[in-house]
Amino acid sequence: MSMTREDILKTIKDEHVHYFRLQFVDIFGLMKNVAIPLSQIEKALDGKMMFDGSSIEGFARIQESDMYLIPDFDTFTILPWRNREGKAAARIICDVHTYDGEPFAGCPRVNLRRVLAGAREMGYTMNVGTECEFFLFKYDAAGKPSTETHDTAGYFSVDAEDEGIECRREIIETLERMNFEIEASHHEVAEGQHEINFKYADALSCADNTITFKWVVKTIAKKYGLHATFMPKPVFGINGSGMHTNQSLFSLDGANAFFDPKDDLELSPVAYRYIAGIAKNARGFSAVTNPLVNSYKRLVPGYEAPVYVAWSARNRSALMRIPAARGLGTRIEVRCPDPTCNPYLAFAMMLNSGLDGVRNNLAVPAPVDLNIFEMTAAEKVAANIPHMPASLREAVDELKDNPIARETLGDHIFEKYVGYKEKEWDEFRTAVTDWEVGRYLAMY
Repeated sequence: MSMTREDILKTIKDEHVHYFRLQFVDIFGLMKNVAIPLSQIEKALDGKMMFDGSSIEGFARIQESDMYLIPDFDTFTILPWRNREGKAAARIICDVHTYDGEPFAGCPRVNLRRVLAGAREMGYTMNVGTECEFFLFKYDAAGKPSTETHDTAGYFSVDAEDEGIECRREIIETLERMNFEIEASHHEVAEGQHEINFKYADALSCADNTITFKWVVKTIAKKYGLHATFMPKPVFGINGSGMHTNQSLFSLDGANAFFDPKDDLELSPVAYRYIAGIAKNARGFSAVTNPLVNSYKRLVPGYEAPVYVAWSARNRSALMRIPAARGLGTRIEVRCPDPTCNPYLAFAMMLNSGLDGVRNNLAVPAPVDLNIFEMTAAEKVAANIPHMPASLREAVDELKDNPIARETLGDHIFEKYVGYKEKEWDEFRTAVTDWEVGRYLAMY
């Protein structure tokens, strides 16, 4: 629903809002927050609230630190869990602008707007739906998050095995009060693992929703004495958490550009070229869609995670799957992203990767309908099936070599992101882990 300044002021009065949060996201996908009292709300709605950008990793230098938060009225919502003694709280998501009023190139939301504008010049908009998996774990005796789960349930289990069902129910009810349209929820494969699916939206709104979803999940879980984590692989030997990302292009007249009823798979030439673009650039965007050292401990064979760059109408061992829905529901599911990614950057990279195929009329690879995990190395070579990067180091090198990465992320985000991820890898590379101590200390 489109909101105006007047709509927001009326809601603030009617709902007795006394506290207001101005939210934005850093380049690593972490939500940031400036809280203001009722007296400052009109100033905030006019985009006149400033903050120190030099204190945010990857943002501004100290000599250019003053930055403005420009609110997007359509993201205004009441926070259902923050009503105290009749005094409510609300939030609004902001774009970051520089001290001279220009959109800040280091703001992921501003950057996604820019990439979407480029797609629009080609005659397309992008719709996205994310499926964020997460774990619910207990806190230890010291009050720190542990990896001890509170249930022994499995895929689609029901109560009483699924002891997270009440927490999940309150998460859903909270999201619905914030105008999310929830489509399904269930216990996932691993013990303590859950999934809640909400309706797709345009790419910018979906990125906002994904960030908000993670915040709500963590907030409500804590009410139940649980720690919610979106870490891709928190426990060895069980499934990790992914963020399957369903995406489609629509023409400006509202038609699904991926749908063609005359094709055997009912996919259009645009869809095939988009698939080709994703296949070409997948290794090159992995550092953005799978941004942590830990991400690559999920992307290994044997746990349903997509390790191989291939596509299929049915095969869940491939990087890309075509769900059965057609017509307006025709879409491509890219299965490699995990929920620690910055969705604004991840959507921008996947969109420009797909559009690379559309712009350059790339030929789509042959679909792979076999279980790739059961294919031999020789069979994968013969079928021309590349492997996704096996480490963050490899992924960052691929990102640096990807011709569309710098253009998609912009110079500022590209350089800050690469520099930070190289530092992260070096810290991991030089750390001495419990595994090494357990393996070698007594032996040698």
